[in-house]
Amino acid sequence: MNSKNIPTIEKLDLTSHIDSFNTFLSREKELFIEGDQERHYKFITALEKLEFKAAPKVEYFHNILAFLNKKGVLRFEQIFSIIKILRYFRYFKNRSLDGLLGEWFSKIEIPREFSEIESYFNEDGKFEESKDEQLYGLNQRISTLKGDISSSMKRLVYSSKLASYLVDTQIHYINEEETLLVRGGFNHVLKGSVVGRSSGGFFYVSPDSITKTKEQIRHINQEREALFYEYAKTFSTTMYSLTPFIKFVDKEFDKLDHYQARVLYARAYNMQIIQATSNSDCISLNGFKHPALSNAKSVDVDFNKNVLMITGVNAGGKTMLLKSILSAAFMAKYLIPMKIDKHKSHIGSFKQVEAVIDDPQNVKNDISTFAGRMLQFTHLFSKHSALIGVDEIELGTDSDEAAALFKVILDELIKKGSKIVVTTHHKRLAALMADRDDVDLMAAIYDEEKRLPTYEFLHGIIGKSYAFETAIRYGIKPYIVDEARTLFGENHEKLNMLIERGSELERELKKKNFQVDERIAELQAKEQELKEKMLLLESELLNKKARLKHSYQGAIDEAKKAVKGGTKEDIHRAMNKASKQLPQDIQVEPSAKKNYNFKVGDKVKYRSKNGLIISLKSKEATVEVEGMRLRVKLHELKPSGNQPKKPHKAQIQRTTEKRGGLKLDLHGLYAEEALEKLDVFLSDALINGFDEVIIYHGIGTGKLSYAVKEFLKVHPSVIKYEDAPAHMGGFGAKVVTL
Repeated sequence: MNSKNIPTIEKLDLTSHIDSFNTFLSREKELFIEGDQERHYKFITALEKLEFKAAPKVEYFHNILAFLNKKGVLRFEQIFSIIKILRYFRYFKNRSLDGLLGEWFSKIEIPREFSEIESYFNEDGKFEESKDEQLYGLNQRISTLKGDISSSMKRLVYSSKLASYLVDTQIHYINEEETLLVRGGFNHVLKGSVVGRSSGGFFYVSPDSITKTKEQIRHINQEREALFYEYAKTFSTTMYSLTPFIKFVDKEFDKLDHYQARVLYARAYNMQIIQATSNSDCISLNGFKHPALSNAKSVDVDFNKNVLMITGVNAGGKTMLLKSILSAAFMAKYLIPMKIDKHKSHIGSFKQVEAVIDDPQNVKNDISTFAGRMLQFTHLFSKHSALIGVDEIELGTDSDEAAALFKVILDELIKKGSKIVVTTHHKRLAALMADRDDVDLMAAIYDEEKRLPTYEFLHGIIGKSYAFETAIRYGIKPYIVDEARTLFGENHEKLNMLIERGSELERELKKKNFQVDERIAELQAKEQELKEKMLLLESELLNKKARLKHSYQGAIDEAKKAVKGGTKEDIHRAMNKASKQLPQDIQVEPSAKKNYNFKVGDKVKYRSKNGLIISLKSKEATVEVEGMRLRVKLHELKPSGNQPKKPHKAQIQRTTEKRGGLKLDLHGLYAEEALEKLDVFLSDALINGFDEVIIYHGIGTGKLSYAVKEFLKVHPSVIKYEDAPAHMGGFGAKVVTL
């Protein structure tokens, strides 16, 4: 980890969180990922969609590359470190990923030479001796000799001569030597060398009878080591020619290690990764929980101005709110997982995150608290575009003087593009800053009934410190506090009461706003539900109309065939068949409109024509319309104040409407009107012999597009339909094959 970040991490209480994150890394490194942070975030987001295993623990390649540059011989452990990284990349490459990850892994082409080297190592990094006959033979000889040693030791254990000297019948391994635990005087019956002594004063003895066999094993192991060295030498020679690739894959693995550690850490502790937004200094946190707190309340805060000034009750969470804001910005800067609702949060980008929290007093250097604070601010003046947090800004000096001084200091930091979070009990400083447009105020809330802080905050007010109440809560005698209240003075107390009253009103307003928001959410949910039902009903209606038109079209076709029939009998049979195809259960419901008491001689309207009632029955009337007398149902009539036209002879005139074309534009029409035009258009197209037409419906809300698709699905003459090419309307048009 970069040492320059350690003080900030410690001040923000993030040490444990970062240490926990580091355990997910293959090898510990700096928090910052070199390169384009936005691109890194895209890789992390893509990796979040996959299930994958963690990266293997490997050493850094500094020593490996140094050996290769000098044409040295690598140890098997170093060779296997390279192999582990290659196997991890091959693990992803074999999954045939697409998108950003697929493009990345496809560029990492592992040279064929590594495949031969890799085959000599198993999953645990053990050398596969069975691939070499000589090594395999030496290994078998060692196994045989170890068996001889075991047999020899067992014979000694059960020897009657040695029985009285043996402490137990176990074979003890001391300094990798097989030994027996014996009493003093053993040298009369057992020749061997003493390897050690037990706490009880007994001797661990390695018998001479197995020394020769063990010496043989040592010689064989030397032969094996010589063979291993030859293999390591061969592998190293091959890898020397591949040094550029090893450097490349080492760097790529470092990036992959950054990504996989963040994703697996977030997954393990149900956290989210949020990216700091470039070209923005706004901070909006929703559902953030500081990792140092086990049962933390969620922090919801909007900090969009230059200064956020936090006031209010002592021990009410002001410092923790300051640390939370800075911690969220710090972790977003380095893409560290945190507990937050990232979809409702926004964190800007800052060059540095600076925390002025601890007491800077230093006795050795003769620096007072206030002097130390001044040194800290001098350091901050050298920063640009930083996020700065200052806890208890008034620390160590007179409040009235400090108010004026810190106001000017804050102004100077703002000029340098910094954004500042301040906690304070300086009501004078808060009052000086309160009326500025670039300052946000927040106050920690105190529960008067329970006499405890709530660890919640309100925007837009200056909070009371509740010093007297806090003193009582922490054990100061009430009479001492009462005397202090008297000394403090009634005017100051009234001012505090006004401040608290403002807080109460703000809390009441917040509660009412919350209730209104809940009600609005309920109404919006109901509105959405009604919209969905309406869309469903419209869809069902369109489907039914389409099926009905299909039935009528079939009947019309049969009627056309009837007209072409040769004899009257053929015509009657075809017409009967057409009649049967019509829906039989359609009934015209009587109008639900207001009923009128019609009389003979009343002027009425029948459909679109005006007429006059000639005679009446219970449910019927005889109406004279344009010289013709019709018998109609009463519910089909409406009263009319217009005079009926004078009777004239009915004239029959035939007109031919010129219709038909290859395209139809439905833009701006309601679904029902559009479908009627579409039906006529398709009929005309069929009559004109067109086998392909185009329909423009637009995109809009999607309702018209949906209605057109549902109609085309059930139309009997539509073979297929598809979205038009981009140059002909794309998703806003359909090409229909008839």
